[in-house]
Amino acid sequence: MHALHKFLLFHVLTCLGLNADGSEIINGEIVEEGSMQYMVSLQNIYKEHVCGGFLIREDVVVTAAHCNALRFTSVVLGTHDLKKKEKEIRRNIEQRYIHDKANGPNGNDIMLLKLSQGAGPNDRVKTIPLPTSEMNTNSTETCSVAGWGYTITNGGVVDDLRVVNVSIIELQDCEKQWRRAHNLPANIICAGGYNTTKGFCQGDSGGPLVCNGKAVGVVSFNRRRNCNYPDLPNVYLDLYKYLPWIKSILGDMKHYE
Repeated sequence: MHALHKFLLFHVLTCLGLNADGSEIINGEIVEEGSMQYMVSLQNIYKEHVCGGFLIREDVVVTAAHCNALRFTSVVLGTHDLKKKEKEIRRNIEQRYIHDKANGPNGNDIMLLKLSQGAGPNDRVKTIPLPTSEMNTNSTETCSVAGWGYTITNGGVVDDLRVVNVSIIELQDCEKQWRRAHNLPANIICAGGYNTTKGFCQGDSGGPLVCNGKAVGVVSFNRRRNCNYPDLPNVYLDLYKYLPWIKSILGDMKHYE
């Protein structure tokens, strides 16, 4: 059954196409223990990593809406090495809040997870702040993206969290490059994957684009599982544009007991 599940998971990822194309880190470095403690691994019933996420409240994780198709059942916090089971903090999911207009690469690719029990803040788990002002998508600022995804096209997920620096790509240029392949949705940020050998790949969907210590974007998609960069720009959901939605959901939630 375990082998069958892996086959079915691969089939789901393939069929999702653009929806599941954001995931692993290409040409990155292993994250130093004790940093990026907001990172979360979304895992299936076999305790295998399928998507990324990040903690914004002690009991709330942000991830990509398309990750819901991968049938994750729990989240792991508190460790960068997924082999170290003794260090992990595992939480079940009490409630999933998917944007009512979520449509993968066609927009609104965001979901909040209410955990069954809070985690942190402590010496192993921290939250990350959300943006307080709109991102200048025409800047050339350098940010970072991290995850446990593939390190090569058609590779496999890794145990050690990896991070890579990526530069913001002007939105007009991003749309121009993508025009023949896909009409980009509104409310996005583009960074990495284009004019560089660095970016994300399968397995890192849902992780944060971090600029100046704040989560400004959510890993959404690249082009058809291709991580042989340079290619088309990597695409993230622009978190600032979704602050009203996030705040309304948080307002309806109760803190963990």
